[in-house]
Amino acid sequence: MARHNEIGKRGEVLATELLLSKGYIIRETNWRCGKAEIDIVAEKDMRLVVVEVKTRTSDYVDPTEAIDRKKMMNLVRAAKAYLQFCEVDMEVQFDIVTVIIDEAGEHVEHIPDAFLPPLKSYR
Repeated sequence: MARHNEIGKRGEVLATELLLSKGYIIRETNWRCGKAEIDIVAEKDMRLVVVEVKTRTSDYVDPTEAIDRKKMMNLVRAAKAYLQFCEVDMEVQFDIVTVIIDEAGEHVEHIPDAFLPPLKSYR
């Protein structure tokens, strides 16, 4: 496995551990349906929580900057696919977990309810 894949997997493990410690129930990890992909699908407070994990090996660049409007729309489509595929009727919340792994150690930050689904623009 390539080093960046190993780092990404480690980040997802750390994110899962953090969410569990906060009382989240993990339903799925790395859920896929066609091109739709969700790093972690969880539940908390009667909500379905779609979690995007961003892992980096330095803090020079904010990992959340990688979550642009296009990525948000992909997560919204993936959440919709999950709801339909699993026949779930719950409100959806989008969280982000950032993981920095460097010489200083491992730093994990959870951003609950990080964004609302973007409105479609019609051009």
